[in-house]
Amino acid sequence: MKRFLHIVLILAAALALTSCGYSKVKDISLSSVGISYIVPTSARSFDGKLELGINNPAPSFVVQEITGTLRYKEKPIAHFNTGSLELEGKSEKVYELPCTVVLAEGASLLDLLVIASQRNLNSLKADVDVQAALKKNGALRAPFSFKDLDISNFTK
Repeated sequence: MKRFLHIVLILAAALALTSCGYSKVKDISLSSVGISYIVPTSARSFDGKLELGINNPAPSFVVQEITGTLRYKEKPIAHFNTGSLELEGKSEKVYELPCTVVLAEGASLLDLLVIASQRNLNSLKADVDVQAALKKNGALRAPFSFKDLDISNFTK
């Protein structure tokens, strides 16, 4: 009986969420990506702050964590992770998001400097995993994955 009640509650929650606009989560778009600052913390890691332009037609929710890998010409150059971020519902806004970047195995600071000095970032791609929750307490978590994002489409 408890199992049946559990299934019914999950179905009711899913129905309620889709009817109140959470189906619009798939329509969220990233309009820009920028960097506020970067501070070296060791020879192979950096702390920084990203500026993300996000168009959110869905209600408010919390992004609990973003992790990913930056690749240049298919070679991993860095791994990154962030903290949490609360997205305002039905808004288009630029958010500041602290992050930590660690150079990938085989990548060097010189590689990053060469990439940064180029005006054309067409060969810079990212794989991103996002953990999001519809409630601040972490209930109703949803993972999203994006592969082969072309960074040149988002830079300011």
